[in-house]
Amino acid sequence: MADPARLTEGIVPRILASWRRPGQVVRGMYPMPEGALLAILMGAMLIFLIAQAPGHARAAHLDPSVPLGGRMAGAVIAVLFMMPLIAYAVAWLTAFFLRLAGWHISGEGSRLALFWALFAIAPAMLLSGLVQGLIGPGAALTVTQIVTGIGFLFIWGAGLRGLVARK
Repeated sequence: MADPARLTEGIVPRILASWRRPGQVVRGMYPMPEGALLAILMGAMLIFLIAQAPGHARAAHLDPSVPLGGRMAGAVIAVLFMMPLIAYAVAWLTAFFLRLAGWHISGEGSRLALFWALFAIAPAMLLSGLVQGLIGPGAALTVTQIVTGIGFLFIWGAGLRGLVARK
């Protein structure tokens, strides 16, 4: 049997382990420098941008009034510039409300749990983007989006819980 410590060496094993035991993975990465947190967030946002490309290409093909370049330019602004600001605000609000509820979590811990959850669901976002681009709206897209959303909430919640239990 593989050594559990070795399962979390590197990005891909950590992502895979995050779908099984996210609290342990996030706890093992804590503390993390702010620069590394920002790199995780921006990496997730870049993958999210790439995941949107097939859907935008399909939409541009079906409705050529807005070309693919325009659609992707809007996605770049939204995903690479606006979403990181929103992610920092959500992490701050999460830490604030958890402290009000009597849980002790640092701002860094809140950011790590949120940013890692976004990064860990990146492969599911890529799958969802492919389904959106190749199949389009329907049951398959709905299922992939629901699984991605539930996975995000599971990883984020377990990551927060793992860091709160640390104190």
